[in-house]
Amino acid sequence: MQPEELVAFLSDPANYESAPDAVTIVQTHASFVALTDRVVIKVKKPVNFGFLDFSTLDRRRHFCHEEVRLNRRMCRSIYEGVAAIARSADSRLFFAETEHPDAVEYGVIMRRLSSEGFMDGLVQRDALTPQDLERVCEKLSAFYNDHPATAATSAWGRIDRIRISVDENFSQIRQQEGDLLSLGAIRAFEVQADRFFGENEELLERRRKDGHIRDCHGDLHLDHVHISDEGVCIYDCIEFNERFRSIDVANDIAFLAMDLDFNGRPDLARAFTARMTELLQDEDLATLLPFYKTYRAIVRGKVAGLKALGHEVPDREREAARIESRRYYQLALQYAVTNDRPMTIAVMGRVGTGKSTQARMLGEALGWRVISSDETRKKLAGVPLHERGDDAARRRLYADDVSRKTYDAIVREAAQELSNGRGVVLDATFSRRNDRDDLRRSVRDWPLTFAEIVAPDDVIRERLSDRDKSSTVVSDARLSDFESLNQRYEAPDASDPTDGFRLARITSAATPAATQRLLLTRLVGLSNR
Repeated sequence: MQPEELVAFLSDPANYESAPDAVTIVQTHASFVALTDRVVIKVKKPVNFGFLDFSTLDRRRHFCHEEVRLNRRMCRSIYEGVAAIARSADSRLFFAETEHPDAVEYGVIMRRLSSEGFMDGLVQRDALTPQDLERVCEKLSAFYNDHPATAATSAWGRIDRIRISVDENFSQIRQQEGDLLSLGAIRAFEVQADRFFGENEELLERRRKDGHIRDCHGDLHLDHVHISDEGVCIYDCIEFNERFRSIDVANDIAFLAMDLDFNGRPDLARAFTARMTELLQDEDLATLLPFYKTYRAIVRGKVAGLKALGHEVPDREREAARIESRRYYQLALQYAVTNDRPMTIAVMGRVGTGKSTQARMLGEALGWRVISSDETRKKLAGVPLHERGDDAARRRLYADDVSRKTYDAIVREAAQELSNGRGVVLDATFSRRNDRDDLRRSVRDWPLTFAEIVAPDDVIRERLSDRDKSSTVVSDARLSDFESLNQRYEAPDASDPTDGFRLARITSAATPAATQRLLLTRLVGLSNR
Protein backbone atom coordinates (compact mmCIF):
# COMPACT_ATOMS: atom_id res chain seq x y z
CA MET A 1 0.00 0.00 0.00
CA GLN A 2 1.40 3.39 -1.00
CA PRO A 3 1.53 6.14 1.67
CA GLU A 4 -0.87 8.30 -0.36
CA GLU A 5 -3.53 5.57 -0.29
CA LEU A 6 -3.15 5.06 3.45
CA VAL A 7 -3.32 8.78 4.20
CA ALA A 8 -6.42 9.14 2.01
CA PHE A 9 -8.11 6.30 3.88
CA LEU A 10 -7.21 7.65 7.32
CA SER A 11 -8.30 11.16 6.31
CA ASP A 12 -11.86 10.18 5.33
CA PRO A 13 -14.35 10.56 8.24
CA ALA A 14 -16.68 8.06 6.55
CA ASN A 15 -14.27 5.24 7.39
CA TYR A 16 -14.70 5.69 11.16
CA GLU A 17 -17.43 4.08 13.25
CA SER A 18 -17.71 7.24 15.37
CA ALA A 19 -18.38 9.35 12.22
CA PRO A 20 -16.20 12.34 13.18
CA ASP A 21 -16.71 15.69 11.52
CA ALA A 22 -13.06 15.83 10.48
CA VAL A 23 -9.78 13.92 10.69
CA THR A 24 -6.37 15.53 11.07
CA ILE A 25 -3.27 13.65 9.91
CA VAL A 26 0.06 14.25 11.65
CA GLN A 27 3.29 12.61 10.57
CA THR A 28 6.32 11.69 12.65
CA HIS A 29 9.50 10.13 11.28
CA ALA A 30 7.99 6.66 11.93
CA SER A 31 4.19 6.98 12.00
CA PHE A 32 1.04 8.40 10.48
CA VAL A 33 -1.27 9.61 13.26
CA ALA A 34 -4.98 10.19 12.58
CA LEU A 35 -6.71 12.50 15.07
CA THR A 36 -10.49 12.60 15.41
CA ASP A 37 -12.54 14.27 18.11
CA ARG A 38 -12.72 11.01 20.10
CA VAL A 39 -10.01 8.61 19.01
CA VAL A 40 -6.42 8.57 17.77
CA ILE A 41 -5.15 5.92 15.36
CA LYS A 42 -1.40 5.49 15.00
CA VAL A 43 -0.12 3.54 11.98
CA LYS A 44 3.57 2.71 11.74
CA LYS A 45 5.46 3.54 8.57
CA PRO A 46 7.32 0.72 6.75
CA VAL A 47 10.74 2.19 7.63
CA ASN A 48 14.02 0.84 8.94
CA PHE A 49 16.33 3.30 10.67
CA GLY A 50 18.53 0.63 12.23
CA PHE A 51 17.46 1.45 15.77
CA LEU A 52 13.82 1.08 14.62
CA ASP A 53 12.66 -1.56 12.14
CA PHE A 54 9.04 -1.49 10.96
CA SER A 55 9.94 -2.76 7.50
CA THR A 56 7.57 -5.76 7.39
CA LEU A 57 3.85 -6.11 8.09
CA ASP A 58 4.53 -8.76 10.75
CA ARG A 59 6.91 -6.43 12.56
CA ARG A 60 4.43 -3.56 12.46
CA ARG A 61 1.70 -5.81 13.83
CA HIS A 62 3.97 -7.08 16.62
CA PHE A 63 5.06 -3.61 17.67
CA CYS A 64 1.49 -2.31 17.67
CA HIS A 65 0.63 -4.94 20.28
CA GLU A 66 3.84 -4.15 22.20
CA GLU A 67 2.94 -0.46 22.21
CA VAL A 68 -0.42 -1.20 23.83
CA ARG A 69 1.04 -3.63 26.38
CA LEU A 70 3.87 -1.41 27.51
CA ASN A 71 1.97 1.86 27.61
CA ARG A 72 -0.79 0.45 29.74
CA ARG A 73 1.79 0.43 32.57
CA MET A 74 1.42 4.20 33.10
CA CYS A 75 -1.59 5.04 30.94
CA ARG A 76 -4.02 2.13 31.01
CA SER A 77 -7.16 4.12 30.36
CA ILE A 78 -6.45 5.42 26.85
CA TYR A 79 -4.95 2.38 25.07
CA GLU A 80 -7.96 0.55 23.65
CA GLY A 81 -6.15 -1.99 21.49
CA VAL A 82 -5.00 -2.77 17.96
CA ALA A 83 -7.11 -2.70 14.79
CA ALA A 84 -6.36 -4.05 11.34
CA ILE A 85 -6.79 -2.15 8.12
CA ALA A 86 -8.01 -4.73 5.60
CA ARG A 87 -8.69 -4.70 1.89
CA SER A 88 -11.98 -6.00 0.48
CA ALA A 89 -12.42 -7.98 -2.74
CA ASP A 90 -13.18 -4.73 -4.59
CA SER A 91 -9.92 -3.17 -3.18
CA ARG A 92 -11.73 -0.99 -0.65
CA LEU A 93 -9.89 -0.41 2.65
CA PHE A 94 -11.76 -0.77 5.95
CA PHE A 95 -11.04 -1.15 9.68
CA ALA A 96 -11.29 -4.75 10.92
CA GLU A 97 -10.43 -7.08 13.78
CA THR A 98 -6.75 -7.70 14.32
CA GLU A 99 -6.83 -11.25 13.00
CA HIS A 100 -8.62 -10.43 9.76
CA PRO A 101 -7.07 -12.57 6.98
CA ASP A 102 -7.02 -9.69 4.50
CA ALA A 103 -5.19 -7.24 6.77
CA VAL A 104 -2.75 -4.99 4.93
CA GLU A 105 -1.84 -2.70 7.83
CA TYR A 106 -2.34 -2.29 11.59
CA GLY A 107 -2.94 0.65 13.88
CA VAL A 108 -2.96 1.35 17.61
CA ILE A 109 -6.32 2.68 18.81
CA MET A 110 -6.28 5.26 21.59
CA ARG A 111 -8.83 7.42 23.30
CA ARG A 112 -8.05 11.06 22.54
CA LEU A 113 -6.93 13.10 25.52
CA SER A 114 -8.06 16.66 26.16
CA SER A 115 -5.70 19.10 24.48
CA GLU A 116 -5.32 21.38 27.49
CA GLY A 117 -3.73 18.71 29.69
CA PHE A 118 -0.50 18.00 27.81
CA MET A 119 2.55 18.99 29.81
CA ASP A 120 4.28 20.80 26.96
CA GLY A 121 1.28 23.10 26.54
CA LEU A 122 0.99 23.66 30.28
CA VAL A 123 4.66 24.69 30.42
CA GLN A 124 4.38 26.95 27.39
CA ARG A 125 1.28 28.66 28.86
CA ASP A 126 3.01 28.96 32.24
CA ALA A 127 0.10 26.95 33.66
CA LEU A 128 2.01 24.03 35.22
CA THR A 129 1.50 24.23 38.99
CA PRO A 130 3.83 22.90 41.68
CA GLN A 131 1.10 20.38 42.48
CA ASP A 132 1.11 19.20 38.85
CA LEU A 133 4.86 18.68 38.93
CA GLU A 134 4.60 16.81 42.21
CA ARG A 135 1.98 14.46 40.73
CA VAL A 136 4.28 13.71 37.79
CA CYS A 137 7.18 13.00 40.15
CA GLU A 138 5.06 10.69 42.28
CA LYS A 139 3.76 8.85 39.20
CA LEU A 140 7.27 8.27 37.91
CA SER A 141 8.80 7.26 41.22
CA ALA A 142 5.98 4.76 41.81
CA PHE A 143 6.53 3.36 38.31
CA TYR A 144 10.28 2.90 38.85
CA ASN A 145 9.70 1.30 42.25
CA ASP A 146 7.04 -1.04 40.83
CA HIS A 147 9.39 -2.23 38.07
CA PRO A 148 12.63 -3.27 39.77
CA ALA A 149 15.70 -4.35 37.87
CA THR A 150 15.92 -7.84 36.43
CA ALA A 151 18.90 -9.81 35.20
CA ALA A 152 17.88 -8.91 31.64
CA THR A 153 17.62 -5.16 32.25
CA SER A 154 20.77 -5.04 34.40
CA ALA A 155 22.78 -6.59 31.58
CA TRP A 156 22.08 -3.46 29.54
CA GLY A 157 23.83 -1.38 32.22
CA ARG A 158 27.32 -2.55 31.30
CA ILE A 159 29.37 0.29 29.82
CA ASP A 160 29.96 -1.57 26.56
CA ARG A 161 26.20 -1.94 26.16
CA ILE A 162 25.39 1.66 27.13
CA ARG A 163 27.91 2.72 24.52
CA ILE A 164 26.01 0.82 21.82
CA SER A 165 23.22 3.41 21.95
CA VAL A 166 25.59 6.34 22.39
CA ASP A 167 27.87 5.35 19.50
CA GLU A 168 24.86 4.47 17.34
CA ASN A 169 23.63 8.02 17.86
CA PHE A 170 26.97 9.42 16.73
CA SER A 171 26.95 7.27 13.61
CA GLN A 172 23.44 8.39 12.69
CA ILE A 173 23.87 12.12 13.34
CA ARG A 174 26.92 12.18 11.07
CA GLN A 175 24.40 11.75 8.26
CA GLN A 176 22.82 15.07 9.34
CA GLU A 177 26.08 17.04 9.47
CA GLY A 178 25.85 20.30 7.59
CA ASP A 179 22.71 22.39 7.96
CA LEU A 180 21.57 20.76 11.22
CA LEU A 181 24.86 20.50 13.13
CA SER A 182 28.57 20.84 12.48
CA LEU A 183 31.33 18.26 12.47
CA GLY A 184 32.80 20.21 15.39
CA ALA A 185 29.67 19.61 17.44
CA ILE A 186 29.72 15.89 16.63
CA ARG A 187 33.35 15.65 17.67
CA ALA A 188 32.58 17.52 20.90
CA PHE A 189 29.84 15.00 21.73
CA GLU A 190 32.27 12.14 21.15
CA VAL A 191 34.88 13.72 23.41
CA GLN A 192 32.30 14.25 26.15
CA ALA A 193 31.19 10.61 25.94
CA ASP A 194 34.76 9.28 26.10
CA ARG A 195 35.45 11.42 29.11
CA PHE A 196 32.19 10.52 30.88
CA PHE A 197 32.70 6.77 30.55
CA GLY A 198 36.38 7.02 31.44
CA GLU A 199 35.74 9.02 34.62
CA ASN A 200 32.61 7.17 35.81
CA GLU A 201 33.39 3.51 35.18
CA GLU A 202 33.10 2.53 38.86
CA LEU A 203 29.93 4.58 39.40
CA LEU A 204 28.17 3.08 36.39
CA GLU A 205 29.08 -0.47 37.39
CA ARG A 206 27.89 0.15 40.95
CA ARG A 207 24.57 1.44 39.67
CA ARG A 208 24.17 -1.63 37.50
CA LYS A 209 24.77 -3.92 40.45
CA ASP A 210 22.52 -1.85 42.74
CA GLY A 211 19.51 -2.21 40.44
CA HIS A 212 19.21 1.21 38.80
CA ILE A 213 18.89 -0.25 35.28
CA ARG A 214 15.17 -0.90 34.77
CA ASP A 215 12.54 -1.30 32.10
CA CYS A 216 11.81 2.42 31.84
CA HIS A 217 9.73 4.64 29.56
CA GLY A 218 12.56 5.52 27.20
CA ASP A 219 10.95 8.53 25.48
CA LEU A 220 9.97 10.72 28.39
CA HIS A 221 9.46 14.18 26.97
CA LEU A 222 6.82 16.76 27.78
CA ASP A 223 4.22 15.97 25.14
CA HIS A 224 4.10 12.36 26.37
CA VAL A 225 2.78 13.49 29.76
CA HIS A 226 -0.90 14.38 30.25
CA ILE A 227 -2.30 15.84 33.48
CA SER A 228 -6.00 15.96 34.31
CA ASP A 229 -8.42 15.47 37.17
CA GLU A 230 -8.48 11.78 36.23
CA GLY A 231 -4.76 11.47 36.92
CA VAL A 232 -1.36 11.66 35.30
CA CYS A 233 -1.06 9.69 32.06
CA ILE A 234 2.46 9.05 30.75
CA TYR A 235 2.17 7.42 27.35
CA ASP A 236 3.98 6.61 24.08
CA CYS A 237 6.96 4.82 25.57
CA ILE A 238 9.57 3.06 23.44
CA GLU A 239 8.10 -0.20 22.17
CA PHE A 240 10.36 -0.88 19.19
CA ASN A 241 13.71 -1.42 20.92
CA GLU A 242 14.20 -3.06 24.31
CA ARG A 243 17.68 -1.57 24.55
CA PHE A 244 16.20 1.95 24.56
CA ARG A 245 13.95 1.11 27.53
CA SER A 246 16.44 -0.93 29.59
CA ILE A 247 18.27 2.09 30.93
CA ASP A 248 19.40 3.79 34.09
CA VAL A 249 16.50 5.68 35.69
CA ALA A 250 18.81 8.72 35.53
CA ASN A 251 18.69 8.45 31.74
CA ASP A 252 14.89 8.44 31.80
CA ILE A 253 14.68 11.38 34.21
CA ALA A 254 17.19 13.33 32.12
CA PHE A 255 14.83 13.29 29.14
CA LEU A 256 12.05 15.20 30.88
CA ALA A 257 14.52 17.56 32.54
CA MET A 258 16.13 18.27 29.16
CA ASP A 259 12.77 19.00 27.56
CA LEU A 260 11.94 21.47 30.34
CA ASP A 261 15.22 23.23 29.54
CA PHE A 262 14.36 23.15 25.83
CA ASN A 263 11.03 24.84 26.57
CA GLY A 264 12.73 27.65 28.46
CA ARG A 265 12.08 26.42 32.00
CA PRO A 266 15.40 25.42 33.59
CA ASP A 267 13.85 26.33 36.94
CA LEU A 268 11.26 23.56 36.51
CA ALA A 269 13.99 21.18 35.33
CA ARG A 270 15.92 21.82 38.55
CA ALA A 271 12.79 21.41 40.68
CA PHE A 272 11.92 18.17 38.89
CA THR A 273 15.35 16.60 39.28
CA ALA A 274 15.64 17.73 42.90
CA ARG A 275 12.30 16.12 43.75
CA MET A 276 13.14 12.91 41.90
CA THR A 277 16.43 12.80 43.81
CA GLU A 278 14.46 12.95 47.05
CA LEU A 279 11.78 10.44 46.10
CA LEU A 280 14.27 7.90 44.74
CA GLN A 281 16.94 8.72 47.34
CA ASP A 282 19.44 8.82 44.48
CA GLU A 283 22.28 11.27 45.09
CA ASP A 284 24.11 10.10 41.95
CA LEU A 285 21.66 11.96 39.72
CA ALA A 286 23.61 15.23 39.92
CA THR A 287 26.69 13.52 38.49
CA LEU A 288 24.87 11.61 35.76
CA LEU A 289 22.31 14.10 34.48
CA PRO A 290 24.55 16.45 32.43
CA PHE A 291 25.75 13.60 30.22
CA TYR A 292 22.36 11.94 29.90
CA LYS A 293 20.71 15.27 29.12
CA THR A 294 23.23 15.70 26.30
CA TYR A 295 22.39 12.22 25.04
CA ARG A 296 18.65 12.91 25.17
CA ALA A 297 18.94 16.25 23.36
CA ILE A 298 20.94 14.50 20.63
CA VAL A 299 18.20 11.87 20.32
CA ARG A 300 15.54 14.53 19.90
CA GLY A 301 17.70 16.44 17.43
CA LYS A 302 18.23 13.27 15.43
CA VAL A 303 14.53 12.37 15.37
CA ALA A 304 13.50 15.87 14.28
CA GLY A 305 16.27 15.74 11.68
CA LEU A 306 14.91 12.48 10.28
CA LYS A 307 11.53 14.15 9.84
CA ALA A 308 13.16 17.19 8.24
CA LEU A 309 14.80 14.89 5.69
CA GLY A 310 11.62 12.88 5.01
CA HIS A 311 10.49 13.52 1.44
CA GLU A 312 6.91 12.43 2.15
CA VAL A 313 6.55 15.07 4.90
CA PRO A 314 4.90 18.39 3.84
CA ASP A 315 7.34 21.26 3.32
CA ARG A 316 6.02 23.32 6.23
CA GLU A 317 6.43 20.41 8.65
CA ARG A 318 9.89 19.67 7.29
CA GLU A 319 11.02 23.25 7.90
CA ALA A 320 9.60 23.25 11.43
CA ALA A 321 11.40 19.96 12.08
CA ARG A 322 14.66 21.42 10.75
CA ILE A 323 14.44 24.36 13.16
CA GLU A 324 13.54 22.05 16.03
CA SER A 325 16.43 19.72 15.22
CA ARG A 326 18.96 22.55 15.23
CA ARG A 327 17.67 23.84 18.58
CA TYR A 328 18.01 20.41 20.19
CA TYR A 329 21.54 20.03 18.88
CA GLN A 330 22.40 23.49 20.24
CA LEU A 331 21.06 22.46 23.64
CA ALA A 332 23.05 19.22 23.54
CA LEU A 333 26.22 21.17 22.84
CA GLN A 334 25.45 23.57 25.69
CA TYR A 335 25.33 20.62 28.10
CA ALA A 336 28.57 19.18 26.72
CA VAL A 337 30.46 22.46 26.89
CA THR A 338 29.10 23.80 30.20
CA ASN A 339 28.33 20.64 32.19
CA ASP A 340 24.75 21.96 32.41
CA ARG A 341 25.51 25.36 33.97
CA PRO A 342 25.05 28.86 32.51
CA MET A 343 28.51 30.21 31.77
CA THR A 344 30.48 32.93 30.02
CA ILE A 345 32.91 32.07 27.25
CA ALA A 346 35.12 35.06 26.51
CA VAL A 347 36.68 34.57 23.08
CA MET A 348 39.77 36.78 23.26
CA GLY A 349 43.09 37.35 21.54
CA ARG A 350 45.04 39.77 19.44
CA VAL A 351 43.29 41.49 16.55
CA GLY A 352 43.42 39.49 13.34
CA THR A 353 43.58 36.06 14.95
CA GLY A 354 40.02 35.22 13.85
CA LYS A 355 38.49 35.52 17.31
CA SER A 356 35.38 37.36 16.09
CA THR A 357 34.71 34.63 13.52
CA GLN A 358 35.15 31.98 16.21
CA ALA A 359 32.89 33.87 18.64
CA ARG A 360 30.17 34.14 16.00
CA MET A 361 30.44 30.45 15.07
CA LEU A 362 30.43 29.47 18.74
CA GLY A 363 27.30 31.53 19.41
CA GLU A 364 25.53 29.87 16.47
CA ALA A 365 26.58 26.39 17.59
CA LEU A 366 25.37 26.96 21.16
CA GLY A 367 22.36 29.16 20.41
CA TRP A 368 23.77 31.87 22.68
CA ARG A 369 23.93 35.61 22.32
CA VAL A 370 27.31 36.99 21.19
CA ILE A 371 28.27 40.36 22.69
CA SER A 372 30.97 42.12 20.68
CA SER A 373 33.20 44.85 22.10
CA ASP A 374 33.66 46.34 18.60
CA GLU A 375 29.93 46.65 18.05
CA THR A 376 29.27 47.86 21.61
CA ARG A 377 32.00 50.53 21.33
CA LYS A 378 30.52 52.01 18.16
CA LYS A 379 26.94 51.83 19.40
CA LEU A 380 27.87 53.70 22.59
CA ALA A 381 29.62 56.36 20.51
CA GLY A 382 26.82 56.60 17.95
CA VAL A 383 29.17 55.57 15.13
CA PRO A 384 27.87 53.39 12.23
CA LEU A 385 29.20 49.85 12.65
CA HIS A 386 31.07 49.68 9.35
CA GLU A 387 32.39 53.23 9.30
CA ARG A 388 36.13 53.73 9.88
CA GLY A 389 36.87 57.29 10.86
CA ASP A 390 40.03 59.32 10.36
CA ASP A 391 42.98 59.22 12.77
CA ALA A 392 41.48 61.81 15.13
CA ALA A 393 38.09 60.05 15.23
CA ARG A 394 39.74 56.71 15.96
CA ARG A 395 41.83 58.21 18.76
CA ARG A 396 38.65 59.44 20.40
CA LEU A 397 36.84 56.14 19.83
CA TYR A 398 39.66 54.07 21.31
CA ALA A 399 40.54 56.39 24.19
CA ASP A 400 40.95 54.76 27.57
CA ASP A 401 37.72 56.17 28.99
CA VAL A 402 35.70 54.87 26.00
CA SER A 403 37.36 51.47 26.29
CA ARG A 404 36.49 51.38 29.98
CA LYS A 405 32.83 52.16 29.25
CA THR A 406 32.81 49.54 26.48
CA TYR A 407 34.11 46.75 28.69
CA ASP A 408 31.83 47.77 31.56
CA ALA A 409 28.87 47.54 29.17
CA ILE A 410 29.67 44.09 27.80
CA VAL A 411 30.32 42.75 31.31
CA ARG A 412 26.95 44.11 32.51
CA GLU A 413 25.16 42.52 29.57
CA ALA A 414 26.90 39.21 30.20
CA ALA A 415 25.83 39.23 33.85
CA GLN A 416 22.24 39.94 32.79
CA GLU A 417 22.22 36.96 30.40
CA LEU A 418 23.60 34.70 33.14
CA SER A 419 21.08 35.89 35.72
CA ASN A 420 18.34 34.91 33.24
CA GLY A 421 19.74 31.38 33.09
CA ARG A 422 21.42 31.72 29.70
CA GLY A 423 25.04 31.34 28.69
CA VAL A 424 26.81 34.07 26.72
CA VAL A 425 29.76 34.47 24.35
CA LEU A 426 31.90 37.61 24.58
CA ASP A 427 33.95 38.78 21.61
CA ALA A 428 36.73 41.10 22.74
CA THR A 429 40.53 41.23 22.82
CA PHE A 430 40.63 41.38 26.66
CA SER A 431 44.17 42.57 26.04
CA ARG A 432 44.52 44.05 29.52
CA ARG A 433 44.74 41.88 32.59
CA ASN A 434 42.57 44.35 34.51
CA ASP A 435 39.70 43.82 32.07
CA ARG A 436 39.92 40.06 32.58
CA ASP A 437 39.96 40.52 36.35
CA ASP A 438 36.88 42.78 36.20
CA LEU A 439 34.99 40.16 34.18
CA ARG A 440 36.04 37.40 36.56
CA ARG A 441 34.75 39.35 39.55
CA SER A 442 31.50 40.38 37.85
CA VAL A 443 30.48 36.82 36.88
CA ARG A 444 32.02 35.06 39.88
CA ASP A 445 28.78 33.20 40.61
CA TRP A 446 28.95 31.39 37.25
CA PRO A 447 31.63 29.43 35.40
CA LEU A 448 33.94 31.47 33.17
CA THR A 449 36.24 30.32 30.38
CA PHE A 450 38.64 32.49 28.42
CA ALA A 451 39.21 31.06 24.95
CA GLU A 452 42.33 32.72 23.58
CA ILE A 453 42.66 32.44 19.80
CA VAL A 454 46.30 32.75 18.66
CA ALA A 455 47.88 32.97 15.22
CA PRO A 456 51.37 33.60 13.79
CA ASP A 457 52.31 37.22 13.16
CA ASP A 458 52.52 36.76 9.38
CA VAL A 459 48.96 35.38 9.30
CA ILE A 460 47.68 38.30 11.38
CA ARG A 461 49.42 40.82 9.10
CA GLU A 462 47.86 39.24 6.04
CA ARG A 463 44.38 39.30 7.57
CA LEU A 464 44.71 42.92 8.70
CA SER A 465 45.87 43.89 5.23
CA ASP A 466 42.84 42.18 3.66
CA ARG A 467 40.42 44.20 5.80
CA ASP A 468 40.67 47.20 3.49
CA LYS A 469 39.05 45.05 0.79
CA SER A 470 35.96 44.28 2.90
CA SER A 471 33.00 46.50 3.73
CA THR A 472 31.63 44.26 6.48
CA VAL A 473 34.43 44.50 9.07
CA VAL A 474 33.37 46.27 12.26
CA SER A 475 36.81 46.49 13.85
CA ASP A 476 38.91 49.54 12.88
CA ALA A 477 42.25 47.75 13.37
CA ARG A 478 44.40 47.58 10.23
CA LEU A 479 47.92 46.54 9.32
CA SER A 480 49.31 49.95 10.33
CA ASP A 481 48.05 49.32 13.88
CA PHE A 482 49.72 45.92 14.28
CA GLU A 483 52.87 46.93 16.17
CA SER A 484 51.17 49.28 18.65
CA LEU A 485 48.35 46.82 19.38
CA ASN A 486 50.82 43.97 19.72
CA GLN A 487 52.82 45.87 22.35
CA ARG A 488 49.69 46.61 24.40
CA TYR A 489 48.50 42.99 24.46
CA GLU A 490 48.98 41.29 27.83
CA ALA A 491 48.60 37.59 27.13
CA PRO A 492 47.17 35.38 29.89
CA ASP A 493 50.02 33.75 31.76
CA ALA A 494 51.08 32.67 35.22
CA SER A 495 50.53 36.21 36.51
CA ASP A 496 46.78 35.94 35.92
CA PRO A 497 44.78 34.78 38.96
CA THR A 498 44.27 31.03 38.86
CA ASP A 499 40.90 31.02 40.60
CA GLY A 500 37.57 31.82 39.02
CA PHE A 501 38.16 30.91 35.39
CA ARG A 502 39.62 28.42 32.96
CA LEU A 503 41.79 29.09 29.92
CA ALA A 504 41.67 27.39 26.54
CA ARG A 505 44.37 28.50 24.10
CA ILE A 506 43.58 27.58 20.48
CA THR A 507 45.85 28.13 17.49
CA SER A 508 44.02 29.17 14.32
CA ALA A 509 43.88 26.22 11.95
CA ALA A 510 43.69 26.16 8.17
CA THR A 511 39.97 26.98 8.12
CA PRO A 512 37.53 28.58 10.58
CA ALA A 513 35.61 25.27 10.76
CA ALA A 514 38.76 23.38 11.73
CA THR A 515 39.55 25.98 14.39
CA GLN A 516 36.01 25.68 15.71
CA ARG A 517 36.42 21.92 16.07
CA LEU A 518 39.55 22.46 18.14
CA LEU A 519 37.80 25.08 20.27
CA LEU A 520 34.71 22.97 20.97
CA THR A 521 36.65 19.87 21.96
CA ARG A 522 38.90 21.94 24.20
CA LEU A 523 35.89 23.53 25.89
CA VAL A 524 34.36 20.09 26.51
CA GLY A 525 37.65 18.98 28.04
CA LEU A 526 37.43 21.86 30.52
CA SER A 527 33.69 21.51 31.17
CA ASN A 528 33.66 20.20 34.76
CA ARG A 529 36.96 21.57 36.01
